[in-house]
Amino acid sequence: MEATVKEKLEKVVELMNNVMVDPDIDIEYCIPEVATTTDTCDVSGDPYILVKYVVTATNVRERKIRLGKTALLNSAEEIANMATFSIEEFKTEIDSVEMG
Repeated sequence: MEATVKEKLEKVVELMNNVMVDPDIDIEYCIPEVATTTDTCDVSGDPYILVKYVVTATNVRERKIRLGKTALLNSAEEIANMATFSIEEFKTEIDSVEMG
C-alpha cells in the first residue's frame, strides 16, 4: 500500500472513531496495514468499513462501506464524511423497515 494512501486511511479511522458514538452502531475495519478489527477480514479485496446496527439482541444488520480506488482519490475528511453519511442512511433504512 502506498504511504500516502496508508496515511489517508489512518486519518479516516481516527476521524471515524471520533465521530461515531452511537451505542447501536458497531464499526469494524478491514484496512490492511492500518486497522483490521474484524475477524473475517478479506485482505485480498478493497479495504472497507463494516457497520453493524444492533436493532435488537437477536437482530443485527450489517453493511460494508468499500473504500475503492475512486473513494481513495478524496481527502480523509471527505472519505470519513461519506462513510458517516452512508452509516446514517443505513440506520434510517433499517429503522423505517423495522418501525414500519
